[in-house]
Amino acid sequence: MSTFFALLAILVTLLIYFLKYQQSYWRRRGVPHDEPSFPMGSLKEWRHTKSFSDIFAPIYEKFKGTGPFCGIYFLVQPAVFVLDLELIKKILIKDFHNFQERGVFHNEIEDPLTGNLFQLDGPKWNVLRKKLSPTFTSGKMKFMFSTVVDVANEFIKVMAEKSKAAPANVLEITDLQARYTADVIGSCAFGIECNSLRNPNADFVVMGRKALVERRHSKLVDSFMESFPRLARKLNLCSLPKEVHDFYLGIVRETVEYREKNQVKRNDFMNMLLEMKKKEGEEDGLTVEEIAAQAFIFLLAGFETSSTTMGFALYELARNQDIQDRLRKEIVEVLAQHNNECTYEAINEMKYLEQVFSETLRKYPVLPVVERVSKADYDTGDPRYLIERNTHIIILTYGIHHDPEYYPDPEKFDPERFTEEEIRKRPSCAWLPFGDGPRNCIGLRFGKMQALIGIALLLKNFKFSFAAQTPYKLAYNKNNVLLSAEHGIHLKVEEVAEN
Repeated sequence: MSTFFALLAILVTLLIYFLKYQQSYWRRRGVPHDEPSFPMGSLKEWRHTKSFSDIFAPIYEKFKGTGPFCGIYFLVQPAVFVLDLELIKKILIKDFHNFQERGVFHNEIEDPLTGNLFQLDGPKWNVLRKKLSPTFTSGKMKFMFSTVVDVANEFIKVMAEKSKAAPANVLEITDLQARYTADVIGSCAFGIECNSLRNPNADFVVMGRKALVERRHSKLVDSFMESFPRLARKLNLCSLPKEVHDFYLGIVRETVEYREKNQVKRNDFMNMLLEMKKKEGEEDGLTVEEIAAQAFIFLLAGFETSSTTMGFALYELARNQDIQDRLRKEIVEVLAQHNNECTYEAINEMKYLEQVFSETLRKYPVLPVVERVSKADYDTGDPRYLIERNTHIIILTYGIHHDPEYYPDPEKFDPERFTEEEIRKRPSCAWLPFGDGPRNCIGLRFGKMQALIGIALLLKNFKFSFAAQTPYKLAYNKNNVLLSAEHGIHLKVEEVAEN
């Protein structure tokens, strides 16, 4: 027995030595870095005292200018933290062939909803991207526009009712906005009327929140899956809670079966996916599981991101009443030229609205990081800064967007940064809320469309201002990679006179 314990002690000692050796990678390479904690690496404070952005923004500020990148650690796994815009441009665009993988966990066999465009890598991603690209053209967005407007009009009615009933007209707006985007996505991506604006406990929304916040395993196992996705896949691990997986796969199967049986056609994303299902077995065909996975990522990518962006926009408009007044004036004038109807053409004519939207995403990039993995060794021109094969790469969008070199006085909310003239002055890849290059966000047109419609109709009908409980500086949620306000956003909401 004593021999067994002695061997166990030796194995544990060797394992700890190996793990600590892993965490000396950047020191051995001579690359600037902060000393990691054991075993959490650079993530010691994440989900405890700091958000993802709060951890990495100081690293960006500290090491920018020391080289093309610095080093960080996900647990014991070394990762490249890119600091130089030229290198970012090469990774995302010029040398994309070497950096097309995200390195995010997916297991499409046991966890089929993870077999989506965001999570897949390699040839599977390439084939799926080609299949889906035609469904996200501006023409297809125009196809779905009226569906989004119908939900937005219901959103305005509910907002009016809630604001009148609320003490001092103060509402927590992010929950309502999340229900608006959930209803839009429920209708467009899943082909169902979930009506969460009227029913906040609708299963579709409850499960959507669980998908974003909850995991099947503990935080330690979850961190392991994020740091070692390939090994986690070989171990046949799953990330999504089973009830979430079963719920959304079930909805899609029922919708597909009903529409095929009754030959139902609608102006939505699900209809486009079903057109591809008819070609199943062909090169551009889709299985039911693939359809479910794409509808599911449509939910995750659009549910929180669009609603959170709208919330941050209204927060800044409430703080900057002059900007709010100018934007409302534009919205009212443009809609008047279109018989007071919110049309596709009207939204595209609202140039200041687009500037406000862009500046909101500049100051509050909801997905604060872009991730890639190197397929082969990559020479940056300095042997010390060679990016080795299979190295995880982090680009901190939040850091770039708050860098005074590109955006002077970065904490100031200033839509004038996004006039055509100002955009031309900045280097490429200085604004990355949707990523860039061949693997940018495929749904950016849809996300932008639902957010712009929502903001336009809200500003036409309501005035937003700070309430007693509205903080001057927002704190960010510590439990989520996505940027969101920790305690929601409380604003005073008052109806404006008929325009």
